[in-house]
Amino acid sequence: MAPSAWAICWLLGGLLLHGGSSGPSPGPSVPRLRLSYRDLLSANRSAIFLGPRGSLNFQAMYLDEYRDRLFLGGLDALYSLRLDQAWPDPRETECANFVRVLQPHNRTHLLACGTGAFQPTCTLITVGHRGEHVLHLEPGSVESGRGRCPHEPSRPFASTFVGGELYTGLTADFLGREAMIFRSGGPRPALRSDSDQSLLHDPRFVMAARIPENSDQDNDKNDAGGQRVLVNKWSTFLKARLVCSVPGPGGAETHFDQLEDVFLLWPKAGKSLEVYALFSTVSAVFQGFAVCVYHMADIWEVFNGPFAHRDGPQHQWGPYVGKVPFPRPGVCPSKMTAQPGRPFGSTKDYPDEVLQFARAHPLMFWPVRPRHGRPVLVKTHLAQQLHQIVVDRVEAEDGTYDVIFLGTDSGSVLKVMALQAGGSAEPEEVVLEELQVFKVPTAITEMEISVKRQMLYVGSRLGVAQLRLHQCETYGTACAECCLARDPYCAWDGASCTHYRPSLGKRRFRRQDIRHGNPVLQCPGQSQEDEAVGLVAATTVYGTEHNSTFLECLPKSPQAAVRWLLQRPGDEGPDQVKTDERVLHTERGLLFRRLSRFDAGTYTCTTLEHGFSQTVVRLALVVIVASQLDNVFPPEPKPEEPPARGGLASTRPKAWYKDILQLIGFANLPRVDEYCERVWCRGTMECSGSFRSRSRGKQAKGKSWAGLELGKKMKSRVHAEHNRTPREVEAT
Repeated sequence: MAPSAWAICWLLGGLLLHGGSSGPSPGPSVPRLRLSYRDLLSANRSAIFLGPRGSLNFQAMYLDEYRDRLFLGGLDALYSLRLDQAWPDPRETECANFVRVLQPHNRTHLLACGTGAFQPTCTLITVGHRGEHVLHLEPGSVESGRGRCPHEPSRPFASTFVGGELYTGLTADFLGREAMIFRSGGPRPALRSDSDQSLLHDPRFVMAARIPENSDQDNDKNDAGGQRVLVNKWSTFLKARLVCSVPGPGGAETHFDQLEDVFLLWPKAGKSLEVYALFSTVSAVFQGFAVCVYHMADIWEVFNGPFAHRDGPQHQWGPYVGKVPFPRPGVCPSKMTAQPGRPFGSTKDYPDEVLQFARAHPLMFWPVRPRHGRPVLVKTHLAQQLHQIVVDRVEAEDGTYDVIFLGTDSGSVLKVMALQAGGSAEPEEVVLEELQVFKVPTAITEMEISVKRQMLYVGSRLGVAQLRLHQCETYGTACAECCLARDPYCAWDGASCTHYRPSLGKRRFRRQDIRHGNPVLQCPGQSQEDEAVGLVAATTVYGTEHNSTFLECLPKSPQAAVRWLLQRPGDEGPDQVKTDERVLHTERGLLFRRLSRFDAGTYTCTTLEHGFSQTVVRLALVVIVASQLDNVFPPEPKPEEPPARGGLASTRPKAWYKDILQLIGFANLPRVDEYCERVWCRGTMECSGSFRSRSRGKQAKGKSWAGLELGKKMKSRVHAEHNRTPREVEAT
């Protein structure tokens, strides 16, 4: 069989528990907008909770939107944060070491389990009714957590609470070798998976959730094990492979075989649940990540299909072609599965042949393949690794889009869309934002989304962050900028870029184009390149011949193509700047490694994005030829010559200030220090080095003090005046 990730599933209530076995598309696109940790805080887009000790040692999270609270499990503590108030205002109670389980037990209590110093412990936590903010341990409720919580905080683990019972996937023994799936905590006897290694071979438990197959509740959860075979063990356990691969030429496929995280996108009534899965692969060729989407209806079809079978360890897998016993293995007894005259009240009533068949054939032959037969998103050669995924389905003006949030190991969140063109065509990846949530690079270990509050809750070892899903005003103040962002949360309302809210009535002034991002059609009257060139004033900059000079151009979008145009004096029109070893086009602008007098002229930096051209900056470059520099910087006096007196009086009167101003383009600001030192320190023996020492905060001495203070004032004036026009300088 081809390599794939395993979806370990058993149909007792349609409980779906995933475990990944350890095991191409365009290059990685650049986020259109990058916001740093400080950017997010200053814009009030994020809030951070690090705990009272400055590091939360975060392990578990439960988002309770009914109570408007966020419960966090850390080291020796359990926290409750109110969602309707600014952080931090937590309630805290002490718990047993690392809290790994936080599940709702009833309307007033949570079930919390911790590692308990290698002795797992569980207890009930009183959290109160809706509107209350209480948090304390329920006296007398402490009990063993064996089989419900791992012994160590680092071991893979997944759990969910259904009908008063806790379902867990974990390594139950002290050494972490025996992987099990447990059901415990309810009135029925505890149930566990068989110890046969063919069922669970070194799994990584990722996520567990209850997914009803139909309206019959008996079919959802009445596995009681067998009477003689599989006693107190699952009798309905089945598993299937989740395949996430990129089709290649000649039938070859690139497989992503390590399951990292799963998100369930619950649909509106009448539609199939969609399963978003994040995969990774590490090979000698490349490291990559992929997101595949599966319809739950396709998963049910696989479990209703043929069982996998092979005659021995050395034989190939094939579909089982013999007679399948009744009731069908993997199905719980219920009204939906019963036949007339053959009722079964429990799996304990099943014939032994049914249980023996289920034990020998836990694998389905068909794999579960993704929607459209390929990933919706592929990212290779990333600087960071992807660990977490959540998805929000957003209604926009031109359709419905799934916005994917990906948590990285560097403490940032990628906000991405995958636009499907239709059929089996490769989707278009649109990276909207990269948000650096945590100041210190740290792996994001858990994410929860609140569609109601439009918030993302992000957990790492250090702490937890509350992050707004969108902040439309950061895209810009023009219609074109809002449209080019292609963010389905945002639209141009005629005055600003604001949050888009669908309504029954059509509002024509709302401008939004997610699929194409074309402001030419959405924003009539916006200035195009020819008009914009005349509207953007040129800033004069100076460069010196034979030296390096840099012309800065920072486009608002790194996804835009940058083009430089040069208008030389006397030429009819601008020409495109040709780059070579001497003139380099960098991400931040145009670098002249050695400036020539023929480089003088007006440089225009333009960007092109989705057919829309904008002028970012116009720079009039004035080149100071080498002969002028010799007049500005006279040679040093010979040692035998007496130094000139009077400092400034010995230089050209009234000319020095304008000379400095002509030199202080971007590349020549450091030479101001050199010139000031020559002017103000000439004639004082102890001045050598004093000027630089003063700039480093050290005490200057002797008769150079007055000269140094005057030199500082001159430097400040020079730096403040460097943007003034030549006419203003002459007047000065």
